Amino acid sequence: MKKTLLATSLIVSSLLSDTIYVSNEKDNTVSVIDSVTNKVINTVQVGQRPRGILLNKDYSKLYICASDDDTVQVMDIKTNKILYNLPSGEDPEQFALTPDGKELYISNEDDAIVTVVDTINKSVVAQIDVGVEPEGMAVSPDGKMAINSTETSNFLHWIDTSTKEIVHNTLIDQRPRHIEFSKTGDKVWASSEIGGTVTVVDSDKKESIAKIKFRIPRIFKDLIQPVGIKLTSDGKYAFVALGPANHVAVIDAKTYKVIKYLLVGKRVWQLAFSENEKKLYTTNGVSGDVSVIDIDSLKVEKTIKVGRYPWGLAVIPSNK
Repeated sequence: MKKTLLATSLIVSSLLSDTIYVSNEKDNTVSVIDSVTNKVINTVQVGQRPRGILLNKDYSKLYICASDDDTVQVMDIKTNKILYNLPSGEDPEQFALTPDGKELYISNEDDAIVTVVDTINKSVVAQIDVGVEPEGMAVSPDGKMAINSTETSNFLHWIDTSTKEIVHNTLIDQRPRHIEFSKTGDKVWASSEIGGTVTVVDSDKKESIAKIKFRIPRIFKDLIQPVGIKLTSDGKYAFVALGPANHVAVIDAKTYKVIKYLLVGKRVWQLAFSENEKKLYTTNGVSGDVSVIDIDSLKVEKTIKVGRYPWGLAVIPSNK
């Protein structure tokens, strides 16, 4: 009877398990984690210096920025094999898909351009001149606007996805890194690594409406370097990875006030939610691990060892 119950429990766990993909920048691998056991179940060899990763709409493919190979690789989820490479421009770092999955907007850090790729025809649609050292990339929920951040120019470049032209530039604090649209698309959150701030921008006016600063007891100010951002779908929380400060800030997304700081691994970089937004995963580059944060209790509950310098995160829901 006990064996039957155990077998049933394992089957149920597997059905409820999200699958987490982590790019390991120094190992040229992607770690695959089971969310129930919180263990690495596979390690996949990929291109050189993988950083940004994301999943297509039906979760059948994983896109990987192989930065030092100057390409975007496309991996089949069922086989964990690289199907083909997409033309990406030099040194792709972050990217974003349009909601229909037909176009991929790619930041080319060394070339000061954004490359737009047709994912169906596997061809370059456009290359858009932007500021110096493009980094962050996001596409609005309605697919009408793409935004690129440039680290040296300190701009958010607003790109009309129909014309592939820049329609506005918003100046924010030094070295903007990550961009995140709210679920409704009415706001944009952008982190500034050297500025030590997160700027919230009104999507219609394209103007700043709030600036969030951070202060952690016994942590030098210069170590507080905001990078990855994630917003809960209900508009309650914003989570910000604070780089070498080794903390994730929990922010009230309505008042823009910091509620709490959560100690995670060393040099926390990017963030991703579980499918039900009950868990938040962080990549911690220097310590080579992933922290698991429980959203209800706002506590770190687990650390998972992965490869060297984990960078990007992507999650496949359990029901896919």
